[in-house]
Amino acid sequence: MGFFCFDFSFFFAIFAAKMLRLPKFITRTLSVRLSLMFVSVMAILLVASLIFMLHFSRKAIREEALQNASQTLEGTVERIDNILLSVEQAAGNIFYSMMPHVDQPDKMILYCSRLLESNPFINGCAIAFKPGYYQDRDSFMVYIHRSANGKDSIASSLIIENTYNGGVYTEQAWYTIPLESGKPNWLNTKDVAHSGKEPVTTFCLPIYGYDVQPIGVLAVDMSLNLLSHSVLEMKLPSNTYCTVLDKEGSFIVHPDSSKLHHETISTEANQNLVLNQTVSDAAKSMVAGETGYKKFRMNNTDYYIFYKPFQRSAIPGRSLENLSWSVGIIYPENDIFGDYNRLIYYVLAIAITGLLLMFVLICIIIHRQLLPLRMLTKSAQHIAEGNYGEVIPDSQQHDEIGRLQNHFQQMQQSLATNIGELKELSHTLEERGKELRSAYEQAQRANRLKTSFLHNMTDQMLSPANAIYKDVNDLCNPKESEEKEDTKQLADDIQRQGKTIAELLNNLLHVSEEETGKEVDHE
Repeated sequence: MGFFCFDFSFFFAIFAAKMLRLPKFITRTLSVRLSLMFVSVMAILLVASLIFMLHFSRKAIREEALQNASQTLEGTVERIDNILLSVEQAAGNIFYSMMPHVDQPDKMILYCSRLLESNPFINGCAIAFKPGYYQDRDSFMVYIHRSANGKDSIASSLIIENTYNGGVYTEQAWYTIPLESGKPNWLNTKDVAHSGKEPVTTFCLPIYGYDVQPIGVLAVDMSLNLLSHSVLEMKLPSNTYCTVLDKEGSFIVHPDSSKLHHETISTEANQNLVLNQTVSDAAKSMVAGETGYKKFRMNNTDYYIFYKPFQRSAIPGRSLENLSWSVGIIYPENDIFGDYNRLIYYVLAIAITGLLLMFVLICIIIHRQLLPLRMLTKSAQHIAEGNYGEVIPDSQQHDEIGRLQNHFQQMQQSLATNIGELKELSHTLEERGKELRSAYEQAQRANRLKTSFLHNMTDQMLSPANAIYKDVNDLCNPKESEEKEDTKQLADDIQRQGKTIAELLNNLLHVSEEETGKEVDHE
């Protein structure tokens, strides 16, 4: 284990060292800097384009989701309405078949059975009359419902007691409401009292007597489980489901059948604080009969609910009282924006990969384009070191770099030529300097010889001159005692000394003429 740790630390140290040298490498490498600048500009433009594109893409996806949700809502409303209409028509058909036999109480259970057989969504049927309508009975009600195995079973044929499901039927909403209104109507789930555990909603038809006054009620229980299953069988996207609420917020359609037992959306929200905070507005909007969509969060998942009021189709002879139902389609956000979010990741991955590939490609291209500059840099360094004969090849490019290389080549050739001429001139000046130095040394030597010669000549001429001066002085101041022989001797001495001086002067003149001749010949 320690070995692997050491190995990892070693590679991390190498990576850190590389990263520390990276800024220096970037500052010293022109191709990398140019590539980074170009890629940075492209990245800015790309990010701006992506933001613009993704913004309008999300807007288009939202509009498409709204359109799809609206179509799904219309289809769901139409499917539910068809089921309600089938129940209404089945109840109406039995109603019109029953009316001629309304005075025959023994046949009421037969009509209830026919009604259950005519429509699979009908879970139960009740026919009840006002107390005292039949003279031999205080109250009369027939009720039949489906058993758990799906077969019809008679819960009660003739109820002598005036109670049903724990209470007097004459006091229950399914009986009192249609008698008071005199119109067919659907009851809210909270007003429905039924035997059995299966949730139902009830359609009620008032039964009219010969005097066109209500004498009883035909009530039909429609199974909410079957209604939910039928709605959920629609082709909806995965994880998408439909829900229907009545005006009290009770669930009429829901994928979880346990919520159909008089549970409201408020009850569900109270059980979950997060759900309560996010669903309350949507629930209020649905119960208020509004149209729209809202976002909420449930079980750590974001959802969108699209809702609209439930409206029944207008058919002649159909009672169109407002049910105050609201239909909602719940989509997980991932179903709506999943492809869009994945598209973002794909686009970002493609963009980053593209930028990296572009960076590498641009580096390679710029590196190749800058090869002449690197060659010129090395050549300039060699020239700076004194290699003026550095060979610079002709450029095959006709751009600025090619012209720079050609001009640099011309500069190098001119510099080499000038340096050659300067070397030749320097060599010539050096030779001339040597000659001048030799001539100067000869002149110095000659000057020293002349000085020595003059000194010697002056030295040799000084004694005769002094002797002549002395003899001349003696001749100019003769003494009486001196004889003529002495005078003659002095004259001879003067003549001899003068001849000596003359010979010395002749020698000096002769040496001077020889030196002058040598200088003329040398020139």
